[in-house]
Amino acid sequence: MFIHVLKSKIHRAKVTSANLNYEGSITIDKKLMEAADILPHEQVHVLNINNGTRAITYAIEGEPDSGIICCNGALARLAEEGDLVIILAYTMIDENEAKFFKPTIIHVDELNRVLK
Repeated sequence: MFIHVLKSKIHRAKVTSANLNYEGSITIDKKLMEAADILPHEQVHVLNINNGTRAITYAIEGEPDSGIICCNGALARLAEEGDLVIILAYTMIDENEAKFFKPTIIHVDELNRVLK
């Protein structure tokens, strides 16, 4: 049997902008995506710590080292600049493998740079 498990997490990233007129998605600094093992166009869940909303969208690459976390399209209605978010990606794996699977979890500072 296959089960869904957490694959990747960017913890407490700060929203840097919101663009209601964009088609959709969330723009994430390319370096953060790489560090968290999130691929372009991969489905992600965005949990807003400030207002409790949760949305499903997909990730698009932002400028490397820019610290960008931009909520686009409908997601822009659920977050505003300065909000803290948790960005999650999941995978499906065999339940026996899941017992040993370790997700990639990164923490960021106030400028959305990866903390060591």
